[in-house]
Amino acid sequence: MTALPVEAITSVAGAATPALTSGANPVSTAAPGFPAWVEKELAGLNTQLLTAEQGLQSLAAGHVENLHDVMLQLEQARLAMQVAGQVRARVLEVYQDVLRMQV
Repeated sequence: MTALPVEAITSVAGAATPALTSGANPVSTAAPGFPAWVEKELAGLNTQLLTAEQGLQSLAAGHVENLHDVMLQLEQARLAMQVAGQVRARVLEVYQDVLRMQV
């Protein structure tokens, strides 16, 4: 299982911040919280993936006494990745809906 580098992902989220906050849009006051939330959640996901990968490597090396813990870590990481994918899909869907709005 390969881990996603948080720095690369958060730099993309951070790059989108000026575009969201520029202009006289009254909704832009809520925008700075979203990139921070995304960064925090991606860091948590990255931590889960790294923990699962380390557990899998320990299992392969024969250093794990409890297979159950490793399997739980792997399943939690898999579910967290699926949730992240669903959130990404929903955010893109909402973004496309906003682009289609008539002003």
